[in-house]
Amino acid sequence: MYLQSLYIENFRNYSQQKVEFNAPKTILMGNNAQGKSNLLEAVELLGTLNSHRKARDRDLIQSGASIAHICGKLEREISTDTLKLTLRRQGHRTVNLNGENLRRQMDFLGVLNAVQFSSVDLDLVRGSPDVRRCWLDTLLVQLEPVYAYILKQYNQTLRQRNAHLKVCQKSESPSGLEELAIWNNQLITYGTRVIRRRERAIQRLAPIAAHWHSNISNSTEYLQISYDSHIPLEYNSPEIIRKSFLDKLQQRSVAEVSQGTTLVGPHRDEVKLSINQIPAQQYSSQGQQRTLVLALKLAELQLIEEVVGEPPLLLLDDVLAELDLLRQNQLLDTIQDHFQTLITTTHLGAFDAQWLHSSQILHVYYGKVISE
Repeated sequence: MYLQSLYIENFRNYSQQKVEFNAPKTILMGNNAQGKSNLLEAVELLGTLNSHRKARDRDLIQSGASIAHICGKLEREISTDTLKLTLRRQGHRTVNLNGENLRRQMDFLGVLNAVQFSSVDLDLVRGSPDVRRCWLDTLLVQLEPVYAYILKQYNQTLRQRNAHLKVCQKSESPSGLEELAIWNNQLITYGTRVIRRRERAIQRLAPIAAHWHSNISNSTEYLQISYDSHIPLEYNSPEIIRKSFLDKLQQRSVAEVSQGTTLVGPHRDEVKLSINQIPAQQYSSQGQQRTLVLALKLAELQLIEEVVGEPPLLLLDDVLAELDLLRQNQLLDTIQDHFQTLITTTHLGAFDAQWLHSSQILHVYYGKVISE
């Protein structure tokens, strides 16, 4: 797939900007705080409807404006699609595909696939379990767009169940516990779907990431990735998982009512990362962490291409500054012209002459994009 053009209006620090992409690799160069990352964020939103910055819609809209637009024209092997996302300061966002407003945002997902890689991604190793769950969920939305709906339903049920637990915490009424059983059933239904899909994704991703990690580390280290759930997953059978889920909820019911929160479910699960069977979060060096994250991102690219049938876009946000020369070369050599790549940088020193010759270079200055 190839993003031909991007148009943004009242988005972040851009009042109005159109960018035409005319090379497989586009280098966005400029000083910090000029708007380079904002352009990548706009593309990310067209692909996943989410920003890795965790920004609210009203924070994405330019000050003084009530509405913002992000539009992209995408060339795929079987079609050319026009995508439009409209953000509103007051009210819901809307999505439009090929001139038609879509009733379900889920139908917008999976048209443009993109992998984002920034310095923030180093938190995949050293950050909290929530960071790794979010990374896995974002990948799953690209592999299986319906997962966005499943995860949304689970999170809504979780919030409602937590609210009910707080009511039970203040009251010993039997009716409260009876109603809790209803929430249990819904939590188990959606939670089982989340758990099984996460487990399957990790099973597919793990060997690919291990292969890349071995290449980058010259076969001196072995990467292991596993999905660590509170619910036993030995058979990955929905019936067995549902029963185990219910057993765990019943076992923790007293503690849950006492604390007023749900203690069992995929929102408490972990993605375990180990190097030579040692937990990476605790013992890996900074260099090992960078190698691990680079391997994960390269594995994401490969897995999405295998599932979707086309190479996704790669969005590199000032990431070369975080990698040493060896890892920079590994990443740049892998990209070549296979993946359309948008890369931000403050200088061109990390790129060799061949890379620069085959790249489109755009200068970003205070919310304006200028061709070289």
